[in-house]
Amino acid sequence: MTETAPRPTLEAVAARAGVSRATVSRVVNGSDGVREPLAERVRRAVEELGYVPNQAARSLVTKRHDAVAVVVAEPETRVFADPYFALQLRGISQELTAHDNQLVLLLTEGREDYARVGRYLAGGHVDGALVFSLHLDDPLPGLIQRAGVPTVFGGRPGWNDGSRDVVYVDSDNRGGAREAVRHLAGLGRTRVAHITGPLDQTSAVDRLDGFRDVMADADPRMVVTGDFTPGGGERAMRELLDRCPDLDAVFAANDLTASGALRVLRERGRRVPDDVAVVGFDDMLPVAEQTDPPLTTVRQGIEEMGRLMARLLLRGLDRPADDPGAPRLRVTRPAGPGARLSPPATRA
Repeated sequence: MTETAPRPTLEAVAARAGVSRATVSRVVNGSDGVREPLAERVRRAVEELGYVPNQAARSLVTKRHDAVAVVVAEPETRVFADPYFALQLRGISQELTAHDNQLVLLLTEGREDYARVGRYLAGGHVDGALVFSLHLDDPLPGLIQRAGVPTVFGGRPGWNDGSRDVVYVDSDNRGGAREAVRHLAGLGRTRVAHITGPLDQTSAVDRLDGFRDVMADADPRMVVTGDFTPGGGERAMRELLDRCPDLDAVFAANDLTASGALRVLRERGRRVPDDVAVVGFDDMLPVAEQTDPPLTTVRQGIEEMGRLMARLLLRGLDRPADDPGAPRLRVTRPAGPGARLSPPATRA
């Protein structure tokens, strides 16, 4: 059996750099008070020896774990099948990596997982949490509040009663939906239908409200509830065609829903956009560019939203809670027209 070489110690780095152990500790932990020439000698010794700080000992000094929990309130099968989550996680990961923080992914497969997530957050393993895809009856906000973990939410929290500060990042879902439906109306479409997302999520509710802002007198049969999945889009599109065979446009609550709707329209012999125009929401390249025809879609910066969530959390961790500069924000990013358009449209 090959023996593993002992890990370099703080004392070894101090000896190599010709400084005290305390000086090495201050440099490694990012503290002030070390002259730059000495700090550079320490950094060079760290690199030469391959020294890696002991995270447990470092946490005792800094009171930080340099780890952030990312909690997705969806089952594993949904998270890894939906490119929306991949884009948001990539944005979060890039921002955390840039600040030398680890990402700890926590999923909720079933109700029994909520208690596990709550225990983990309360156990002092991470510095904060990023939470998204919440549903209106979700127990996570209460568990997080009891755990006392700094948190940034992805999406407008429908459960917030104004009793405490909530930091969240969201798209202008209602405004983006209005733009999508106005685009369809501008093409001369008068029988515009809507396939919603799950109405226990604020993003779906806001997009439905945006649809109704423009189509206030729409036939109630022209709205069918979906679930943000291709299968949900297929089921809803079949129901719409059975209910309202004369429809001439569809606003789908997201791109995956739109991809399912397009498949059914093709099966039923409806030409897109000649017979039925379709607009999605998200502007996800893996979906919008692979549909036939290429999908008209409302753009939201999913990856950038993930980065912004992580940035806000890290900024808050670097400031005391009573600092007036600590973030108590509700950041809503504009949603704009997508670049991939179904002919003959020019801009959505």
